[in-house]
Amino acid sequence: MNRYILSLFAVAFLGCSNDSLTDDTKLEERAKALHSKMVTIDTHTDTPINFLRTGFDFSGENNTAIGSKVDLAKMERGGLDAAFFAVFIGQHECSPERYAEVNAKALEILNAIYATVMQYPSCAAIATSPDDVYRLKKEGKRAIYIGVENGYPIGDDIGQVKAFYDLGARYITLCHTRNNQICDSSTDPDGPRHNGLSEFGRKVVQEMNSLGMMVDVSHISDKAFYDVLVVSKAPVIASHSCARAICDNLRNLTDDMLRALAKNGGVVQMCFLSEYVKKGEPNPARDNAYRALRRKWNNFKGLTPEQEKQATTEWYELEEKYPASLATVADVVDHIDHMVKVMGIDHVGIGTDFDGGGGVEDCRDASQMYRITMELLRRGYSERDIRKIWGENFLRVFREVEKRKEPV
Repeated sequence: MNRYILSLFAVAFLGCSNDSLTDDTKLEERAKALHSKMVTIDTHTDTPINFLRTGFDFSGENNTAIGSKVDLAKMERGGLDAAFFAVFIGQHECSPERYAEVNAKALEILNAIYATVMQYPSCAAIATSPDDVYRLKKEGKRAIYIGVENGYPIGDDIGQVKAFYDLGARYITLCHTRNNQICDSSTDPDGPRHNGLSEFGRKVVQEMNSLGMMVDVSHISDKAFYDVLVVSKAPVIASHSCARAICDNLRNLTDDMLRALAKNGGVVQMCFLSEYVKKGEPNPARDNAYRALRRKWNNFKGLTPEQEKQATTEWYELEEKYPASLATVADVVDHIDHMVKVMGIDHVGIGTDFDGGGGVEDCRDASQMYRITMELLRRGYSERDIRKIWGENFLRVFREVEKRKEPV
């Protein structure tokens, strides 16, 4: 009798497991079919940081670079049609000499984006307008857009905003992890420098509006965020941010900020950087290893190109040796659920921060992007709403920003 009962339990358990597997298989099929029909955009990746790394192959056919998250093959497998590649510049002191130096570095990265993408004309192309992604998808190509992460390389020359726009950049993230000449950062340990936007920063926002260039409020302080909404005459974006109510981190946006951005007509692109998604478990060995690496490389300041290359390699090697305890796709969609509840379905999108620290346990790179769609389907999101999250919301803002630019 006991053996019979145990057998029934075993059959029931196996039946549930098989049902679960079947459900996941069906969800994956639905998700991939939906990706083939709709436009999917990741509005923030730091992939250009890999262009000079040993083993990086943008085609993905032979990409052996440790930790690389985005290449053309991964984008195809994950059903990702477009990505914004960041021209990222870390923050140092604000001085004429430094401005000239980082401006030259930004132009070098921008040129590298063009040179890399142009090596694969049958697979990808540089995109600059909202409609480019639709055209390129029909041609079977990936659309590569450009954003500038950190307005630091503008220096104190407002003309540099147009210079970057003319070179294809379609948004500028006003600052990064430290205050700059434009505004205060949400994470500068020294506290505010301008109490929000600087006077020059106001001019930068106005110039971006006049050009039809999107203003990105990710990374900026709460006060700077509200200053931007007062100054900007066009909707703004947060290219890679999360909800502070779900994960209490100063890099994330409060519910009041989410509501204000929705009122502005803008969009928040959900970031996949795990520590912004969910607080992880303490890992002293990992923390000590990264502190030692920062000491070794002078906190990554003043390095030669060769030193930068070596420091980056050692950073990714630590990622392999001391893997972080990561959030999950379910945790990511918890944020999306919350944002939709607070802002409405028309103001939420995806901006992973892949290759800049982004990646969660079950969506570690661009090849697994369809898993976000699986979870959205699992939670009952309609195909129409999923289309909005994956690109239509962002493209609506992109078009509106362009529409409001000053006539030439």
